Amino acid sequence: MNKQLLDIVACPTCHGHLEYDEQHQRLICRIEKLAYPIKNGIPVLLVEQAETLSQPEEK
Repeated sequence: MNKQLLDIVACPTCHGHLEYDEQHQRLICRIEKLAYPIKNGIPVLLVEQAETLSQPEEK
């Protein structure tokens, strides 16, 4: 994930910082507890496509 892009993108619901999860190829919002997928190198920042994080994944 491009560092500059990561500095620019924000959670579409709370506008908070997103963390890059390289292992699972997704962007994580710790505030909303959502994970947005990255498909073909492009972040899919649609709430409908986001996955809710479970307790162990939040850490």
